[in-house]
Amino acid sequence: MRLQIGNEVIEIKPPSNGGKSVSVVMGLIVLTIAAATSIYSIGTEEEGVVLRFGKIVKTVDSGLHLKLPFGIDRVYPVPVTRVMKQEFGFGTRGATYSSQTSSEWEMELEKDMVTGDLNSALVEWVIQFKLSEPEKYLFNVRDADETLRDASESVMRAVVGDRTVDEVITVGRAEIAEECKSKLKELVELYDMGISIDQVQLITVNPPKPVQASFNEVNQAQQERENSINVALGEQNREIPKAGGEAEKTISEAQGYAMQRVNEAEGDSAKFNSLFGEYLKAPEVTRRRIYLETMQDVMPKLGKKVIVDESANQVLPFLPLTSPAAK
Repeated sequence: MRLQIGNEVIEIKPPSNGGKSVSVVMGLIVLTIAAATSIYSIGTEEEGVVLRFGKIVKTVDSGLHLKLPFGIDRVYPVPVTRVMKQEFGFGTRGATYSSQTSSEWEMELEKDMVTGDLNSALVEWVIQFKLSEPEKYLFNVRDADETLRDASESVMRAVVGDRTVDEVITVGRAEIAEECKSKLKELVELYDMGISIDQVQLITVNPPKPVQASFNEVNQAQQERENSINVALGEQNREIPKAGGEAEKTISEAQGYAMQRVNEAEGDSAKFNSLFGEYLKAPEVTRRRIYLETMQDVMPKLGKKVIVDESANQVLPFLPLTSPAAK
């Protein structure tokens, strides 16, 4: 007797002791197969999608579960919490995810891209994603993993093709990664693939090998220019506050001096007005008082003084030796 289970055919030879023994053996075999095909487990990072006669009936979480035996129920585990990644233009050895990398010759084709100014660039990138909806991932798109690889490469070529080679190799890498992420999300949602895109990252971007030395020289010159600009900006940031401080100090000193002069002028004006009022009351007395006060202030500053009568002809006049009678 032959018993077919799935693709396997088991040949059962009846024992020589008759039909009863055959029934017992057959029953044990059926029970063993039923038990073996009724119990299954789902990993901690997975969800299981259960199909019955090809129709989705439920999804189950991690742990041990029971299902209908003999292939009536089929279970497809999907790693929904694990962060998956696909690499383009390069490959990590020992990858357990079959669609993480491609073959050697496909890697060379993937990374060779044409920029918007008709130059060539070698672009290596990686995408990270999660299988957020297991049913859609399994059944909405045929071979969702390869479809995602094709979509990612198509989006990257379109974005790189809109930029110059300088932008791709130097300053535009972050913008390219962000735009690719946005467009890839839109494409995945359009296909309803049940995948959520977490990140698109450019790993390396280089010019083709024949012109790589020239590009390195250009990059070095640009870096030196940026360094010179940064040094100049540093000097500017240091000198401008210093000059500003000195300007503030000069302005403050000038304002203080101006205030001092104004106060002095106002004091002199008040003194003059007061003196003028006294002068109007008694001109001669006020004039003499001013003269005396001025002399009192000036004379101590002159040092030794000789006072001569204005009618004298010399400093030491001789005494008159002749009397009036002798004349």
